[in-house]
Amino acid sequence: MARIESGISENLDKVALAVVFLMVAVFGLAQGLTYPLLSFILERQGTPAWLIGANAAMMAIGMIASAPLIPGLSIRFGAARLAVACALALAVLFATIAFWQSLWVWFPARFLLGVAINGLYIASETWVNQMAPDRIRGRLLGLYATALAGGFALGPATLAVTGTQTLTPFLLCIAVAFTCAGLIWSIRHRLPRFTTGDSGSIRKIAPMIPFLMAVTGIAAAFDQAILTLFPVYGLSNGLDEPAIATALAVLIVGNILFQVPIGTLADKWGTGRVMALLCLLTIAGAALLPFLITQRVVLWAMLFVWGSAAYGVYTIALMELGRRFTGAMLISGNACFAVMWGVGGFAGPTISGATIDIAGPHGLPLLLGTVYVALLVATVLRRPPSDAGGRNASGIRAAPARDRIQ
Repeated sequence: MARIESGISENLDKVALAVVFLMVAVFGLAQGLTYPLLSFILERQGTPAWLIGANAAMMAIGMIASAPLIPGLSIRFGAARLAVACALALAVLFATIAFWQSLWVWFPARFLLGVAINGLYIASETWVNQMAPDRIRGRLLGLYATALAGGFALGPATLAVTGTQTLTPFLLCIAVAFTCAGLIWSIRHRLPRFTTGDSGSIRKIAPMIPFLMAVTGIAAAFDQAILTLFPVYGLSNGLDEPAIATALAVLIVGNILFQVPIGTLADKWGTGRVMALLCLLTIAGAALLPFLITQRVVLWAMLFVWGSAAYGVYTIALMELGRRFTGAMLISGNACFAVMWGVGGFAGPTISGATIDIAGPHGLPLLLGTVYVALLVATVLRRPPSDAGGRNASGIRAAPARDRIQ
């Protein structure tokens, strides 16, 4: 697919890295705000839970469909230009959704949202892995995850202030998207550029990382199911809209504060042990949610830990991918993660919405807890991966992050 044309200095380009983190924050904001906001609007219109989930899943379908195309488009038009185009497209799509509040307009619009945010997602994740020196890779990936979680948190937090019955939250998203586009364009010459060359592919790398792909899908399913259907769950248990928006913000704030410590802990304990710990905490949170849903202070404390644990498994997957692969294989791995984020984003809201319709509101935590039980079992039974200095499943030695994509 691609190779890095310009070398990467041992000195970290903090300005370029900050803009890349902003890109992923926009990716998080696009989901963190639109999932609960559109769910509130559709709920007021009397839309059934399964249809709310199906509409939300269109963003995930857009991510799945576009993931194989992003590397090639980056080569042809330039990764920075593609990222700018994606940010501008987000602004247009936010405006479309705001001014045409029709479920049937939102289906194609949310599909295109998935396409646009995917360009930001794959480019930003690849750039962070390429710019990160080995000595601080875990810390920077933790910061990357923090930026993503910060975007998620900003969405529900915005709704808690602006409400859901005006155009204000949409206008804020439009402004953020335009700002992101301008910043990316201003530093485009400082970002890695991609040119045609030999590379791996999704088909080649996928058999090497099935566990990491599953972890990515599960993390996406949790986040997007909660963002989409926690409003439905909360309303059915007597919470009002401001309380639900605040609860979602608290859940995601846990992600913001704990991703760097999770990455640091994984450097010391190993990824397997930390993954198992995070699964146990997520299972405990799912079990406690039905009992704490009306106890606001205690609920917030539980959600604070629950969100960081459930999402933290994705940080661990990113760390392992970056340690095992570099160059074209790393880009292909990022594309695999994007596909699985879309698969999880599709399955999470869709299956959770159907579960609520069949089993009642408490089917949501039951389903999420069950999924993390399965992940815990897989983690315990899994054969430990080779370390960063060894060889991966294909016999290709993992090169330092500073190396060029060949």
